[in-house]
Amino acid sequence: MSGFVEKPEPVEVPGLQHLHTGKVRDLYRNERGELVMVASDRISAYDWVLPTEIPEKGKILTQLSLWWFDLLADLVPNHVLSTELPPGAPADWEGRTLVCRSLRMVPVECVARGYLTGSGLAEYRESRTVCGIALPEGLTDGSELPSPIFTPATKAEVGEHDENVAYEEVVHRVGAEPAAQLRQATLAVYNRAREIARARGIILADTKFEFGYAEATVGAEGAEPVLADEVLTPDSSRFWPADQWQPGRAQPSFDKQYVRDWLTSPASGWDRTAEQPPPPLPAEVVERTRAKYAEAYELLTGTSWR
Repeated sequence: MSGFVEKPEPVEVPGLQHLHTGKVRDLYRNERGELVMVASDRISAYDWVLPTEIPEKGKILTQLSLWWFDLLADLVPNHVLSTELPPGAPADWEGRTLVCRSLRMVPVECVARGYLTGSGLAEYRESRTVCGIALPEGLTDGSELPSPIFTPATKAEVGEHDENVAYEEVVHRVGAEPAAQLRQATLAVYNRAREIARARGIILADTKFEFGYAEATVGAEGAEPVLADEVLTPDSSRFWPADQWQPGRAQPSFDKQYVRDWLTSPASGWDRTAEQPPPPLPAEVVERTRAKYAEAYELLTGTSWR
């Protein structure tokens, strides 16, 4: 059992049609057919959307994504049309709302890894591979890979696991040319972002991207993938402080690891293997998690969050 502990009711805004409530984002369509994406303050862990929100999290994710979209515009187009609030939208949507191109989304998560951890580490320990890519002996948790690799995953519904797949599965799902484009774009963006982060004292261990195609170009030869959703945030990436990197152990991180650690600690009283939803987060965990998101924003962009 998993999913939402308390699924929120969608906000009703004149002229907007509610399409979907995701783990973090709410999706609407305006009267021009554009998508309106609103990043909430919800946080998820262990396939649950938790009952406690992290204040300003959605705004931090949105503003960091916009910063990255600008830096990556010469590599790949993105879906952002405007940050203007739709008429009649709640004031709280300010800073967390993107008006976007409507795309035909690719049915895979495009993941790039430069370091070994998480599900990649689990697979490596079993087979010395990640998504079918053979890796050298002797790697451990946090090891830097010889070169970044493309390790796609299937997209899961809320409450379900993404599943790592081999490159051949991407070819099967989208075709050989689009699969090659997606791999090239994923690694190009990752390599650019990794260098930017490294110059700011941060290791970008891995990240996932979502791509889509403009409806008019779907199936057309040479159609260019468009970067969508969020990009290079602490929700979609593992950021580690470079000065604390030490292979062979779990790395300190600028993401929701603090939430995961609390949920699996005796203090939470929660049993992941039972069918009970996770408990509310205590105030200290909320504040420290918010501080981690803000710190990542400030270190990367070089500007104060507040």
